[in-house]
Amino acid sequence: MAALSSYYDYDAELEALKRRRMLELQKMLEEQQRRQREEMQKQSILRVLLTPEARQRLTNVRLAHPEIAAYVENLLIAYAQAGRLRIPVDDDTLKQILVKVRAMFKRKSGIRIRRL
Repeated sequence: MAALSSYYDYDAELEALKRRRMLELQKMLEEQQRRQREEMQKQSILRVLLTPEARQRLTNVRLAHPEIAAYVENLLIAYAQAGRLRIPVDDDTLKQILVKVRAMFKRKSGIRIRRL
């Protein structure tokens, strides 16, 4: 009889573990879907903000420097929402923005050695 009781305890514990794992997987899936929706919205906004040439340049930057591309995308969207951006952004304007952002990233990531 004791063996039967421990079997049921084990079975209940196993079911609880399965439920927890299913909830974890469901939350992960929901989070992934939310990120995909946000990315689709961002790309839709960028399609309106950028000329095809500028969009291609930003895609190329994303391949080499994803952190810079993400920063520029968020910057462009924020400026557009604030009304501080002339739409559509052409390739030359995007180049100027990229030069400034790259310089900013270089300053942030630079290693400085101070000698005492």
